Amino acid sequence: MTTHAPQAGQSVTLPTTLNEAVAALTDMPAAVPVAGGTDLMAAVNAGQLRPAALVGLGRISEIRGWQYQDGNALLGAGLTHARMGRPDFAALIPALAAAARAAGPPHIRNAGTLGGNIATAAPTGDALPVLAALEATLIIAGPGGSRREIPVSHLLAGVEMLRAGELIGFVRVPLLHAPQVFLKATGRTGPGRSVASVALVLDPARRGVRCAVGAIAPMPLRPLEAEQWVARLIDWDNDRALVPEALAAFGEYVAAACIPDPAPEPDGSVPTLPPAVLHLRRTVAALARRALGRALS
Repeated sequence: MTTHAPQAGQSVTLPTTLNEAVAALTDMPAAVPVAGGTDLMAAVNAGQLRPAALVGLGRISEIRGWQYQDGNALLGAGLTHARMGRPDFAALIPALAAAARAAGPPHIRNAGTLGGNIATAAPTGDALPVLAALEATLIIAGPGGSRREIPVSHLLAGVEMLRAGELIGFVRVPLLHAPQVFLKATGRTGPGRSVASVALVLDPARRGVRCAVGAIAPMPLRPLEAEQWVARLIDWDNDRALVPEALAAFGEYVAAACIPDPAPEPDGSVPTLPPAVLHLRRTVAALARRALGRALS
C-alpha cells in the first residue's frame, strides 16, 4: 500500500487489497474512498466536497472481476460499466449489461464502477433498479477481515448504511437463466441521465415476475402487487403466453403503484396530477409494458 500527497493537507492512499483499503479507512476516518470518481469528482468540482484524504480503489484486482458461486454470480465492486457491457457479461446478466451500456458516454462507462453506483445511490443510477429486481446481496468488507451481507434493497433504502471503515466488496446476483430487460427514458437532465427506468426479470422456477422502477424516487420502487398480479396471468407452461390487454394493464398498474393519484380533498374531490407528473406516469407505464413484452417474447 502506498501513500501520496498531491497537495498540502491531502493524502491519497493506494491499497492493493480490500483489507488494506478497509484498514486505511479505519485509520483515517475522514478519508473518502474513490474508484472511478465520476460522482465524487463532480462534487469536488462543484465545491460540494473537499475530502482531506482519499483511498483509491483502482489497484485492488480482487474486486475488478467476477466468479461463479453456487448458482450465483459474485461481482467485484470495482467492475466498470464498460466491462459489464461486454457480450460475455451480457450472456450472464443481460439486464445489468444493458444498464451498464446505457450509463452514459464512454468516459463515464470506462471509469464508473458497480460499487460506486451502489454507494452513491443516486436516484438516476442505472444499475440500481436492476439489482433491486434481481434481489442482489451486498458483501460488505469491514475491519479485521470481517464480512457481512445485506440485501441491496436495504442499503438503497437507508435501512443499513455502511459503517465506519466499511466498503462494498462484492455483489452476489442470482443467475436466473431467464429473460430480463432494462429500459430507460432520458430527458434534458444530462447525457444519458434517466428520468425513468424499468428493470424486469422473469423467474420461471418460481413462476414469478420481478420489476423495479428507477429514477423517479430516491430509491428504486418495487410494485409488488403488480408483479404478483401479472405472474398469475402468465401461462408458464405454454411459451409464457399473456394476452395483449394484460400487458397494457400491467404497465398502468406499475405506474399507478409508483406514482399514485393524489389523496382526496376534505370535500371528497380528487385533485388531478400536474401535467409533468402525469407525463412521467405515462412514461413509466410505457416502459413497464415494453419491458414485460420483450421479456415474454
